[in-house]
Amino acid sequence: MLNKIEHLGIAVKDLQASNKVFADLLGVLPYKEEEVASEHVLTSFFQIGESKIELLQATSPESAIAKFLEKNKEGIHHIAFDVSDIYAEIERLVGLGYQMIHEQPKDGADNKLIAFLHPKSTNGVLIELCQEK
Repeated sequence: MLNKIEHLGIAVKDLQASNKVFADLLGVLPYKEEEVASEHVLTSFFQIGESKIELLQATSPESAIAKFLEKNKEGIHHIAFDVSDIYAEIERLVGLGYQMIHEQPKDGADNKLIAFLHPKSTNGVLIELCQEK
C-alpha cells in the first residue's frame, strides 16, 4: 500500500546551481548530498514538511538522468511513494498488470530500497516505490 508521496525527483544539469535555486525557494538548505554510483547520479535532498525534493545530476552519459535531459529540459523526473513493504507492493502491482523496470528492489539514495514502475504502464509518469532500509 502506498503511504504518502515520499519525494519528487527533479533532473538538473548542475546540482550546485540547482541547490542554490531550491534553497532560495524553499528557505532551507539540502539536508543531504549523496552519490549513487550504481545509478550514475549525484543527489541532494530538501525536506519540506513530510515530503522531500530530490535533485538529480548525471555523472555519466549512461545515466537515466543524462538520457532524460537529452530528450527533455530540466524538470520533474519521477514521483516517489513511500511503501511499508516494497516486496508486497511490487507483487501487488505486477498482479494488477503494471510493468516494473525493477522486479526486485535495489539500494537507492537516502537509505532506501527502491523499484521503478515503467511509465508505459502509468500514464507516462515514472513512479518510484521506496522503503526505508
